[in-house]
Amino acid sequence: MSRAVVWFRDDLRVHDNEPLAAAVGGHETVIPAYVFDSRQYEEGMFGLEKKGSQWARFRRESVEDLQASLRDRGGDLLVRQGDPTEEIPAIADSYDAAAVYCQTKPGGQELEAENTVRARLADQGRQLNRSWTHTLYHLNDLPTHYDDIRDTFTPWRKEVENRAFVRDQIGTPPAIDTPEFAADQTAIPTLSALGREPTSADERGVLPFEGGEERGIERIQQYFWEQDNLRSYKSTRNGLLGADFSSKLSAWLAHGCLSPRYINAEVDRYEDERVSNQDTYWLIFELLWRDFYQFQLLKYGKDFFEIDGIRGVEKDWRAAESPDTREAFDRWAAGETGVPFVDANMRELNQTGYMSNRGRQNVASFLADALQIDWRLGASYFESRLVDYEMASNWGNWAYNAGVGNDSRDNYFNVLGQGDRYDGEAAYVKHWLPSLEALPTEYAHQPWRMSQEEQAAHGVELGIDYPAPMIDIEARYKAL
Repeated sequence: MSRAVVWFRDDLRVHDNEPLAAAVGGHETVIPAYVFDSRQYEEGMFGLEKKGSQWARFRRESVEDLQASLRDRGGDLLVRQGDPTEEIPAIADSYDAAAVYCQTKPGGQELEAENTVRARLADQGRQLNRSWTHTLYHLNDLPTHYDDIRDTFTPWRKEVENRAFVRDQIGTPPAIDTPEFAADQTAIPTLSALGREPTSADERGVLPFEGGEERGIERIQQYFWEQDNLRSYKSTRNGLLGADFSSKLSAWLAHGCLSPRYINAEVDRYEDERVSNQDTYWLIFELLWRDFYQFQLLKYGKDFFEIDGIRGVEKDWRAAESPDTREAFDRWAAGETGVPFVDANMRELNQTGYMSNRGRQNVASFLADALQIDWRLGASYFESRLVDYEMASNWGNWAYNAGVGNDSRDNYFNVLGQGDRYDGEAAYVKHWLPSLEALPTEYAHQPWRMSQEEQAAHGVELGIDYPAPMIDIEARYKAL
């Protein structure tokens, strides 16, 4: 009897899953397996934890959903906790599997893990079959080899749109034959067992972000079809409050609960059945940005994580190990800078694991441009907090905002002007900073403009009820 292991990684779905379909199509029996990688819950750069509680919760829910989907098709999911480079070869050996099928990713640690597994399987006389599954455009279909692709998004996008195509989705196996696993082999560890505290949804959040393929498909059904929001996506995507200003599919994409090709097919169907306009295209445009960073990470490797970035831009960064730097960083991370638009976004991140794209750009610019703090501290902090953390997009966007990455023009985001533009009535800052709720709109974004008498009148004393600004932000912008 021919057997194969399916090693699930960041592809926690049964739709459009090439490793799963190939294993089912080529072998009589499959052993679907997921390993909760203990290394993801260890200490990362600068002493920050790698993956936080929100990410861990979403991942755990996604694995539960995957297991349920496999059971619906007559199969099951084998679950382990530890080092995948040890666990996967051990599973293949114990079930005498001929091969292991898995997703491949561009990150250095991911590739290292794959190569280690491949070598150990080879020692056993087994094969590792890898598939590129997580981008809209397949790596092998790029008009230019990834080593030579453009480093600027727009010409790269135009080349891909004009000279490449999106592959059809891989069909979902209707039936999956797996061995009968013992109950302890399919038990999913608790958050506590993973070293993370259980979390509850903050009612102020835009969405509860429940993990799993089923929830991801439900989100598309709701956003596209029930509420008909795709037709206005581009014009509303910078909204800060509420679930439906933007698609908010990023978490399901990051964990692989949704395939980008599935989303693309739903956009195509929407354009055929409802409307095709700049707004509907813009969701694909955002998927292309996501692709771009994946291929850039593959091209540049470890340079993606260097302080000077892929362009080798030297800047006068404040040293990450300096106590003064860490004190300033800690205020930024806690949402205690005294600049409401920054603080509101950081508190939303800390409480929910989510922040809008507009918010991410502004808080990144504040840390890197206004405070001149090593941007990698911010990128690492996002890794520890985001429910939708994805290595390539996170580090690529941080480098971009720090002026050391792709398309960088050494600009900065004026958080005061951005707050006025995107939160003109100060509803967002008051939502996350209730101590400012009583302030008139003209002071909610810049409370330091109040006199002592006005502070007393509105019941907001700077330094007591809300932090005084840690820097003179207006003076800082004049100096940039």
